[in-house]
Amino acid sequence: MSEGIKDHPGLSDAAAQSRASVLRSRAESYIALSRHEAAIADLTESIALAPDHARAWRLRGESHRITDRYEEALADFDEALRLEPDSAYALGSRGQTYAAMNRLEEAMEDFEHALTLSPDSLWILEAKAEVLVDLNRLDEALRVYARIIAQNEELAYSWVARGDLYQRMHLYEEAIADYTKALTADPEYVRALSRRGEALRMIDRYDDALADLNRALELDPENDRAFGSRGAVLSELGDNEAALRDLNRAIDLDPEYIWAYRVRGEIQQELDRHEEAVADFTQALHLEFGD
Repeated sequence: MSEGIKDHPGLSDAAAQSRASVLRSRAESYIALSRHEAAIADLTESIALAPDHARAWRLRGESHRITDRYEEALADFDEALRLEPDSAYALGSRGQTYAAMNRLEEAMEDFEHALTLSPDSLWILEAKAEVLVDLNRLDEALRVYARIIAQNEELAYSWVARGDLYQRMHLYEEAIADYTKALTADPEYVRALSRRGEALRMIDRYDDALADLNRALELDPENDRAFGSRGAVLSELGDNEAALRDLNRAIDLDPEYIWAYRVRGEIQQELDRHEEAVADFTQALHLEFGD
């Protein structure tokens, strides 16, 4: 009798394996429904019944990762990989866990290994690109995004991800081109509109920026970043009161929006409202540096 079945003495080996299989399958549906506590409960019982089944460990690791229980996730992925060393999925998921824990070099090792097993896995390539950005290896990240886009040019979010990287590198024309590609694939992609609006602002194309940000807010009236960017554009266009209304709304939606406090502080300063400016700059310093 297996170790797992000792916890279920009324079940034969065959019945235990059958129950474990159904529990694993139900857990997958729970995961799809974001019901991770239920998934973890099913997978824990499944593992007790059939502890040598790598998929159960891998699935439970994924639920632990998604619910920010990173140490438990690592333990599950380690066991999944002990049982199935060449699982690209487990390696990729463990890499994502390491990344969430800021253990970036270990994340990269897992992604590299996973991609030797599954070279065209888009989600692993995307996770690798994100870690490369975090490591400030930006040119390498660009090459990975080019590889992702080459696989499927219809994936709007891939164009946006590379556009965001270009924007981080202050390559605004390239960013705008990528956001435009994203919007060709999905004309109502709010993030692409908002980010293109911000890139247009950075090259002083304020009217074009305003059009994008207005559209983004039509589609998503509670988009704090679009409000923040539009506030900055309105200030550049000379309408500081409207700018303040947008920045106030951005901060209402996200009270930890550091950039919005800084921009609002600059506008308050320009309007000689120095007490308000000091309050905004103080809050920005507190949020970013703990002052």
